[in-house]
Amino acid sequence: MEEIRLQKFFTDCGVLSRRAAEKEIEAGRVCVNGTVAVTGQKIDPERDTVTWNGKPLQYVKNATRHYILLHKPRGFVTTLSDEKGRQTVALLVQSLGARVYPVGRLDMDSDGLLLMTDDGALTERLTHPRHEIPKHYRVTVRGSVSQTQLEQLNQSFLLDGYRTLPARVAAVGTQGGNTQLSFELYEGRNRQIRRMCEVVGLRILQLTRVAIGEIALGDLPVGHYRHLTAEEIAYLKGNQTAKRPKGDPV
Repeated sequence: MEEIRLQKFFTDCGVLSRRAAEKEIEAGRVCVNGTVAVTGQKIDPERDTVTWNGKPLQYVKNATRHYILLHKPRGFVTTLSDEKGRQTVALLVQSLGARVYPVGRLDMDSDGLLLMTDDGALTERLTHPRHEIPKHYRVTVRGSVSQTQLEQLNQSFLLDGYRTLPARVAAVGTQGGNTQLSFELYEGRNRQIRRMCEVVGLRILQLTRVAIGEIALGDLPVGHYRHLTAEEIAYLKGNQTAKRPKGDPV
């Protein structure tokens, strides 16, 4: 078989994105035929033995990939294992019968749309800044929101020494004396919305991701998942516009 770069091998196995694989290789956690690998190394997937943290990786040519949309509840961490023993999103997709990985982050105290897949190439695309797809959130904050606070939320923020892109934020309603805001972000800094609200003096009561680009959460029940349609997968890969079916919850 034609040789491929080791980073691509990881994405083909559906284990890691290329960037994440590079970090693991640089950290010395990847070996090829018993020898510590180097970044950019090429291998023959059908002949060479690749191990990651001491465990061999299985290369399956033309493997079937899985693409799902999970309605993540609050209280679950967006990882497949947690050293603190907290509940992970892996528990919610066990019935799928395949190991799928979260695409991006959604913090433990937030709920809503989370994409999961074993397609490393798609994960790479969706998490790379060049291909950033807007993410839409519905946020409930305590009390009222002044015009000044709203204007501040629509400006750029300096977080961890990084100047964020301006978000699109609007007040969309009130409920029980609290205010509902819509957020549209084109990048995902760690806990960005929570930190933005903290800066302008707003306390978040609920934060829900309702859409990623044209892929909408819809009426999918909390804790359930559905498979993405062929049109939605094509959209995420940059091939066409997605449709928004409700889908059957699992």
